[in-house]
Amino acid sequence: MEVIKYHIEGVFSFVPKIFVDDRGSFFESFNHKLFEEALGKKIEFLQDNQSTSIQNSLRGLHFQAPPFAQGKLVRIIKGKAIDVAVDIRKNSPTYGQHVAVELSAENNCVLWIPEGFAHGFSVLENGTIFAYKCTNYYDRKSEGCLMWNDADLGIDWKINSPLLSEKDKLGDSFKKFISPF
Repeated sequence: MEVIKYHIEGVFSFVPKIFVDDRGSFFESFNHKLFEEALGKKIEFLQDNQSTSIQNSLRGLHFQAPPFAQGKLVRIIKGKAIDVAVDIRKNSPTYGQHVAVELSAENNCVLWIPEGFAHGFSVLENGTIFAYKCTNYYDRKSEGCLMWNDADLGIDWKINSPLLSEKDKLGDSFKKFISPF
């Protein structure tokens, strides 16, 4: 498995080696030992989530504030999406910067988003199935949301006229945001 580091410290992609033969394909989507070696620390996953979305859906930018902050290991089972992680660690040299990665059932790329990031994704194919592991449990009182189209973040979601939840339409502006991290 290839490990890719990004310009923002702590964000990694894991690209598996895919074995194909006349029966189909096989790949290792997660290896705990390799994962912890890449991160340089112990990680425990407590919750798995999965969503199915129609094309042009946009979910995010969400985060869980401490003490319920979550690291997320995300991947696409079916379809394609642009996955975005925004650094909201106030003492980070990359505060307010983001990583955007195309995840798909074809590339089988897995993205690690540590605690201290707002996370979202835009769906590029109908019926996209998105799965992720979380390092903490969801807590409604700890959830936060940044405005998906905030000009200060400058995210290219690769879709026009996204379909949004009511919560995502009301995200905080980045200029007024006070990070809990």
